[in-house]
Amino acid sequence: MSKPAPTRYKTTNWAKYDAALKARGSLLIWLDTKLQWQAEPSGKPGRSATFSDAAIQFCLSIKCLFGLALRQTIGLVESLIKLAGLDWQVPNFSTLSRRQHSIAVKIPAQKHGRGLELLIDSTGIQFLGESEWKRKKHGAEYRRQWRKVHLGIDADTLEIRAIEVTSNGVGDAPMLPELLNQIPSNEPIVSVSADGAYDTKTCHAAIAARHAEGIVPVRKNGRPWKEDGSGARAWAFERQVAELQIRAALLNRFTLLGRPITVRVG
Repeated sequence: MSKPAPTRYKTTNWAKYDAALKARGSLLIWLDTKLQWQAEPSGKPGRSATFSDAAIQFCLSIKCLFGLALRQTIGLVESLIKLAGLDWQVPNFSTLSRRQHSIAVKIPAQKHGRGLELLIDSTGIQFLGESEWKRKKHGAEYRRQWRKVHLGIDADTLEIRAIEVTSNGVGDAPMLPELLNQIPSNEPIVSVSADGAYDTKTCHAAIAARHAEGIVPVRKNGRPWKEDGSGARAWAFERQVAELQIRAALLNRFTLLGRPITVRVG
């Protein structure tokens, strides 16, 4: 018996998508000359910050884009600012390192008139560094640690709308309410789709509170719900959290530049 012919697809906006792919490699596309580079006075006691969160996020974005160390990042940012004809000062190593620990990353996203159809899932991320080198060189001395990234994705635009980072010991279900809390309360959510790991009383209550339809299959061997206990959360990874949020912002920026429109042709 012959195998069925594979399904074929065709990209209908190739010229526009090709231009978007090339734009991703443009250095100056990441630098907005109207960016609020200097921080506003905080009005709090003590010395105010010199650089805005937007300036720090730009520097960290360049770091993630090109896989640079902080000092090399500073050199590249200085070059970009000079090419743009600006006289902005660049944060030094200590400032970037310290601010990465506490920055509130802004993740850009397209807004459309339709209600949000949110896809929820999680994935594991391994961070490479000194501990990884030691493991390869001398063998595993400690149990390897992974970071777990919980995502809420717009089904229409494929942009990341919500992100939480935890240790690998945190389950999926406790993070769904946290993800929904990142969606502005005045933005309607039509549906929330997730796998059976999110079939809990707390998750369904959080979805219902946003007046959304919960598209969540029943868990295998599911039983009647009992009262949920509090979930454990670990937030000892602030710099890694910031880096993952930066990467989410970069992915959304790539999507904003353009994405393929693909249709089935056979």
